[in-house]
Amino acid sequence: MTLIVQKYGGTSVASAEHIRNIARRIAESKDKGNEVVVVVSAMGDTTDDLIKFAHQITDHPSERELDVLLSTGEIVSSTLLAMALKDIGYESISLSGAQAGIMTDDSFSQARIVNVDGKRVKKEMEAGKIVIVAGFQGVTDRMDITTLGRGGSDTTAVALAAALGASVCERYTDVDGIYTADPRIVPEARKLTEICYEEMLEMATYGAKMIHPRAVELGEIFHVPILVASSFTNSPGTLIHGGVSMELRNRVRGIAHDFDVAKITVVGVPDRPGIAAAIFQPLAVSGISVDTIVQNASINNITDLTFTISRSQLQKAMAITENVAKQIGAASCSSDAKLGKVSIIGTGMQNAPGYAAQMFTTLFEQNINIHMISTSEIRITCIIEESRVRDAVRALHRAFKLETGE
Repeated sequence: MTLIVQKYGGTSVASAEHIRNIARRIAESKDKGNEVVVVVSAMGDTTDDLIKFAHQITDHPSERELDVLLSTGEIVSSTLLAMALKDIGYESISLSGAQAGIMTDDSFSQARIVNVDGKRVKKEMEAGKIVIVAGFQGVTDRMDITTLGRGGSDTTAVALAAALGASVCERYTDVDGIYTADPRIVPEARKLTEICYEEMLEMATYGAKMIHPRAVELGEIFHVPILVASSFTNSPGTLIHGGVSMELRNRVRGIAHDFDVAKITVVGVPDRPGIAAAIFQPLAVSGISVDTIVQNASINNITDLTFTISRSQLQKAMAITENVAKQIGAASCSSDAKLGKVSIIGTGMQNAPGYAAQMFTTLFEQNINIHMISTSEIRITCIIEESRVRDAVRALHRAFKLETGE
């Protein structure tokens, strides 16, 4: 028998009717002779609603208690789905993250999986049951419940697939695959039949929302193919794996974008050893993730340093940075919260010239100013005005002929 791990997102289990439809889909997979383990997210906007409830009680909810609260959303989904399967004649059992052996560190609200003990899941499968696991959650070695952060159910599913030796992890949601750009911005965007881990990781990290980057990372490390498809149609999805054909590696494969960008500039920074550490260490300790960093050339041992963060962290980051700026003798700090980023991604950029020039020329022709640039071997990202992000995505999609795949 083939073991498949299926993951269903919040929109897929948003109502009783949706849950019954998912149960029938799972049953069909079981009837084909597969062993099936299912991971579910919370229903619809349940997680956001629970966070709002917590903040109606207190402005500063305990991180531990908040994780216990938020974990209940996936418990509800998993138990209802197990009931729906039993109602149509299929033996099933719901398991919490702890019961499924998802062991994590103790970083509440953003825990990392350290181990998956699959004994209970395997025991239930051996008894002929379909196992429904609550995603987004785990347990520490002290038996405290933790949550894995946004997109954590994706990570749960791939981690389980790796631990159980599944042939594939199927991620079902309200989109039918990975597109060359967001179809809501570029109607002519083309669905990809396959994409390699490296490209998908860059796309997910730099704005594409179809799957969480941590899940793609795990898939690559443990060689778990991930299928992204729709839970509402039978349309073929997109397979994320490591065996993409050579020809598909010779071009830009997709355009990613993100509207959630802010930048902070520290002006008049003394150019001496230890200054960068003095600025970024307090941010890291406070859990603020820094993305692009640019330091200007030093003149008379004075420089300017600019970095980007998510907009939601700007107020906190600015307070920390202003304090550090005073300590190191910098002249001033400024910020801009109305930025976005656009990226071109493709393994074809590794050893071929011209991609950066074409990207910059395309943005210039649209009169789009570039604030900052960052790159990897297979990605070029430009920080631009938030109001021009959509224009940039459309123009770059046309410039690289992604609608035709040429």
